Amino acid sequence: MAARWMRQLGRILLVLVGLLALLYVGDWAVLEVRVAHGTAYSTVEVTQFLATQLKGNKTEYDWMGTVEETCTRSLFPQKGHPPCWWLKRHTSQWE
Repeated sequence: MAARWMRQLGRILLVLVGLLALLYVGDWAVLEVRVAHGTAYSTVEVTQFLATQLKGNKTEYDWMGTVEETCTRSLFPQKGHPPCWWLKRHTSQWE
């Protein structure tokens, strides 16, 4: 009985991984079409901070300014850039 459940769970997991891979490939294909049309990239203004460790387990936070960061109009990170939907929700970056 337990072996049957394990096989069933393995099949479900395999289908989910396959669907995720298919979604990623589709996202990549749509991005390539957008690159050809010149609409694949956008910019988002992000605020950058620098976290410096000090003595006594203390941390100093320094504001470094705001910069325009390039993002892709896709579901997943592609071509070394984060997706715009994620970057618009995370406009503070810590280094």
